[in-house]
Amino acid sequence: MISGRRAAGAPPESRVNLPAGVSRCADRLPPVDFVTLRYSLADGIATIALDQPETRNALSDQVLDELLAAFGAAKADTGVRCVVLTSTHDKVFSSGGDLAGFSADVPLIRKHLETTARFPRLFRLIGELGKPTLCAANGHVLAGAMGLALACDLIVAREDARFGTPELDVGVFPFMIMALIYRNVGRKKTNELLLLGEQISAAEAERIGIVNRVVPRADFDAAVADWAQRLAAKSPLLMRLGKDAMYRQQDMAFADALEFLQAQLSLALSTEDVKEGVQAFFEQREPVWTGR
Repeated sequence: MISGRRAAGAPPESRVNLPAGVSRCADRLPPVDFVTLRYSLADGIATIALDQPETRNALSDQVLDELLAAFGAAKADTGVRCVVLTSTHDKVFSSGGDLAGFSADVPLIRKHLETTARFPRLFRLIGELGKPTLCAANGHVLAGAMGLALACDLIVAREDARFGTPELDVGVFPFMIMALIYRNVGRKKTNELLLLGEQISAAEAERIGIVNRVVPRADFDAAVADWAQRLAAKSPLLMRLGKDAMYRQQDMAFADALEFLQAQLSLALSTEDVKEGVQAFFEQREPVWTGR
């Protein structure tokens, strides 16, 4: 079980062990007393686990604020090489946005500047993190949680997880996550997801490009730990350069992207880590990254 603070009143039977080898202990924690999630760091892998099973990890303002703080801490910590996002709930990764918050009787300008602004801030933060992010979807990923998962670089899903955008069924529309879904899934299939709101299986999510890999429950922890460890073993400097390039070039015109990426390649070739990686390859040994 990941170290950190438990959500008050959460029933113990709703909790599961997190991926083995990913967060065995907390080497150090960010200076935040989290209430709705757990944060730990071990072996260069920061694990952020949604931890409000009594709300099915609904993305309330408090949860979003703590996610912003947790990802911000991971970005600032040079000891973090990879971030795993998961849940302590046995069946649900997250049920999506907090409907009570959406319908709260507060001025519209406050909802625009505060409540709804949190989603794009979080999605941009994850995209600009400079470190690889892995969503370990160990339960259902619904509504706004689809955007949270898709903001991550990779998604490993447990075979019994389901995905969907049911917002229209309750009189809302998946506005904020639309941009992320259209960037990962074909237009017609995205239209189907948004307009019909039907849930799909993890296998179907993999088929249409939402999920990278679907794993049986018995193998899930090991699969997540394996990918996280492999990501954390890469050069942190080249990973940052590559991740920044991945995020920035996606909306560039083709010619502009080529020019930008050529400059990034030239920058990468000037680093000591590139020289070390090539030398280690020819010497048939593991590279020792210096981050320079």
